[in-house]
Amino acid sequence: MAHTREDPPSLPTEPRPYLEELVRRTRTVCGPQLVSVLAVGSLALRDYRHGRSDVDVTVVVEPSLPGSALRDLATALAHPHLPCPAAGLELVVYGTDFVSRPSGDAGYLLDLNTGPLLPDRAGFDPARSPAFWYVIDRSVAHQTGLTLFGRPAREVIAAPDRRDLLAAISASVHEHSDGEGHLADNRVLNGCRSVVFCRTGRWLAKRVAAREVALTEGEFRPLIEAAVHSFERPRSSAVPLPTAEVRAFLTWVRERVEQAARATGA
Repeated sequence: MAHTREDPPSLPTEPRPYLEELVRRTRTVCGPQLVSVLAVGSLALRDYRHGRSDVDVTVVVEPSLPGSALRDLATALAHPHLPCPAAGLELVVYGTDFVSRPSGDAGYLLDLNTGPLLPDRAGFDPARSPAFWYVIDRSVAHQTGLTLFGRPAREVIAAPDRRDLLAAISASVHEHSDGEGHLADNRVLNGCRSVVFCRTGRWLAKRVAAREVALTEGEFRPLIEAAVHSFERPRSSAVPLPTAEVRAFLTWVRERVEQAARATGA
């Protein structure tokens, strides 16, 4: 990709032209106040699945970037003005003054969701959003973020404190336990990823984390294997999973997270 730090072969073929145009438009809108454009989520964890995964991007800007530029950026990147080839784009913009220090807050300047399978939303008030998604995403970005433009992730995004991060993971498991708005397979695989992080301090791709948990937790292996099978299909043809088994698994996950928090003194 032109004007990027990441070699093209490390990015999946399907979203590559889209990411190139996204970077170009972001540079045009933000100008010299743009610090970094980072691929995070499944792209960074090398588990992007076309037709299933979102494109997750973190943008870091100087805090002096005016609010009007943030609104212009949301317009410039909105689907179908910029057609998203994935299920959707989840893009978050932060100021350098916020992401350079650990925080348990949401803290964004812009939170943009857009795409063929996502409801369009451009948020500018972090107080209106649950903080836990952003804390987890910044942790993933710090560990594995791919630099599409500008400074590398580890130079601009501080890792959240473990206490804040475990609180965020616990909150995410609670939300997945409710089930509303989330595919069952994604709820199970996110639970696997949370357990592996509590054990190792590393974020792994969902399917890799699922394999690790399935190897050690025979009771849940059939459910986890069914979740992986469903995850490998498009969102529109995801396989239903037994509700009671999903809830039981997520209760077990929540207990593992709480155990890790107690061990840390969180």
